Amino acid sequence: MTRRPCAFRQQDVTRAVRGAKKAGIDLARIEIAQDGKIVLVAENGGTTEEPNDLDRELEEFEARHGKN
Repeated sequence: MTRRPCAFRQQDVTRAVRGAKKAGIDLARIEIAQDGKIVLVAENGGTTEEPNDLDRELEEFEARHGKN
């Protein structure tokens, strides 16, 4: 029986946690599905997923040009 390659990397989890902390979200736990989907569960019971590419681009743009 062969093992499948890992669907996520440590840096993916680290990036998601850093983003949540930067957004002011206190995490209760992190869930990782077999397909590699990372779900961050906030202490207050809400959930948030790892930011997508568009969120990252917006964050980089705002860092360079400031928020309006």
